[in-house]
Amino acid sequence: MKIYLPLDSVAVALGADDVAQAILAYASKMGVQIELIRNGSRGMVWLEPLVEVETSTGRMGFGPCNVADVPALFGDLSQHPKAVGLIDALPWMAGQTRLTFARCGVIDPLNFSDYTEHGGFAGLARALDMASGDIVAEVTASGLRGRGGAGFPTGIKWKTVADAKAAQKYIVCNADEGDSATFADRMLMEGDPLTLIEGMVIAGLATGATKGFVYIRSEYPIAIDVMEKAVVLARAKGVLGASVMGRGPAFDIEIRVGAGAYVCGEETSLLNSLEGKRGVVRAKPPLPALQGFMGQPTVVNNVISLASIPVIMAKGAAHYAAIGLGRSRGTIPLQIAGNVKYGGLYEVGFGLTLGQIVDDIAGGTATGRPVKAVQVGGPLGAYFPRALFDTPFGYEEFAGKEGLIGHAGLTIFDDSADMLAQARFAMEFCAIESCGKCTPCRIGAVRGVETVDRIAKGDAAAIPLLTDLCATMKSGSLCALGGFTPYPVLSALNHFPADFARVKEAAE
Repeated sequence: MKIYLPLDSVAVALGADDVAQAILAYASKMGVQIELIRNGSRGMVWLEPLVEVETSTGRMGFGPCNVADVPALFGDLSQHPKAVGLIDALPWMAGQTRLTFARCGVIDPLNFSDYTEHGGFAGLARALDMASGDIVAEVTASGLRGRGGAGFPTGIKWKTVADAKAAQKYIVCNADEGDSATFADRMLMEGDPLTLIEGMVIAGLATGATKGFVYIRSEYPIAIDVMEKAVVLARAKGVLGASVMGRGPAFDIEIRVGAGAYVCGEETSLLNSLEGKRGVVRAKPPLPALQGFMGQPTVVNNVISLASIPVIMAKGAAHYAAIGLGRSRGTIPLQIAGNVKYGGLYEVGFGLTLGQIVDDIAGGTATGRPVKAVQVGGPLGAYFPRALFDTPFGYEEFAGKEGLIGHAGLTIFDDSADMLAQARFAMEFCAIESCGKCTPCRIGAVRGVETVDRIAKGDAAAIPLLTDLCATMKSGSLCALGGFTPYPVLSALNHFPADFARVKEAAE
C-alpha cells in the first residue's frame, strides 16, 4: 500500500507530521505493509493535509485529514468521510497547464529514480549535446521572462553573461521569496528540488559558469533542508561536481541562507549579502551580469525562472512559446491567497482575465461577501477593483493599467476592507524594510506614513501631498521597494476614493 503525504510547509503547519506518525502507527498495529512517501504539495491549500492513496484507478485524495481520519484510510476508501476523488480529475488539477510544476506533489522530492522516470534530466541531456550559444538561443526563443517580478527576458541576461570575458562566472538563484501571498518558490524547492538544480546546471553550460548559489530565506527551514539534501544527492549521482553527468564541464552548487531582510530579494542587495556584506542596494551600472558576485559576471534568476529551463530544453522553445499571449509566453504559477474560497498554487498559461482567476478558479471570497479588491504582485502591487477584472494576466497588460504582475501573488479582499488602511500598510512596510541606501525610499516612506495618518484624521489637503510624494518615490528610488510602493498607495487613492472621502466627511 503506497500512501503520499506532503512535507510542504503549509501541510506541516496544519498537522501533516502528526498524521504521518498516526498512519505509520496504525499500519503497524494492523500489520499492514505500507510505503509512506512525503511528497510536495499539489497546491490545493484548502485540502491540506492532503493524503493520497495509490489505487488501481489512480491516486485517490483525502483531505483535509487529521489524526482521527487515519483509521478509515485502511478500510473502504469509497466510504472515507474526507474522500475527494481521483486527484488528477479534480477541477483544480484538470484545468491547469503544469509544466514547471508537473512533478510537484507527484514524486518523492529526494528520489533520483522517481525524478528521471518522470522526465527529469531530459532537458540537461539535450543541453549537453548543444553549444552554449545554441542553449542561450533556445531560451531566448522560448520567450521566458524573469518570474521573480521584473519580467526581464531571461535569454538576454544569459547572453550578456555568456559574452562577458572572465576567468570565473556564477549562477545565483534568488530564493529569497519575501512578498506576501507568494509561495511558488518554496513549493518548488520542497516538492521538486532537482528541477531547480537541473535548471542551474543548464544555465552554467550556457554561460560558462562553474559555480552556483541558492540564496534561501531563513524562514523556509523545510525548503533549506530539502535543497541541501538534493545538492548532496545530485553530487552523488554525478550531476554536480568535477564533470556534469561525466560529459560536461565542472559545476557545483552551494546553499546559502539569508537573515530575514526583505530588501535582499532585490538582486544587488542579495549579492551584497551573499558576499558577507550588509544587504543594501547597489547602484547600476555596473550590471550584475557584468560585475555581480565578487565582481564577476553573474546570472541572477528567480527559482521559477531557472526551474522552467528544463522543460523548455526538453520540449523545445516552440512548445513553450506557443502558450500565453503577447510578450508573456509560457505558464505562470498563480499564487492565490487572502480572503478566498480556494487558495493555493495554479499553473496556467498567461492570458486569463483577472476576473476568471478570482471568480472561476479561486471561487470568490471565503466569507461569501463581494470581492472589493485584488492586490497582484505582493505588498508592492496595485489594488485592482472589479472594474478592471477584464484585464488579461500579462506583463504589458497589467502595466497598462498601472499595475504589475510581480511574482504573480494575488491577495483577495472582500468589501469590508479599508483601503486607506491598506495604503498605510504599504507605506509602513516600506519604511520598516528600507535598506536606507536612497533618500526617496528611506525618507519618503516615513513621510508617507505620516501623510496617510493626516488623511485618516480628516486632513483632505494631505491627499495631493501623498500623490506628489508617490511620484517622487516612483522616479527616484534605486530599487523596487521604494519605486513600487506608490503602486498600492495610488491605486487605493484612485480606485477606492470613497474610503478616503468617508474620512473627510467624518472630519467635517
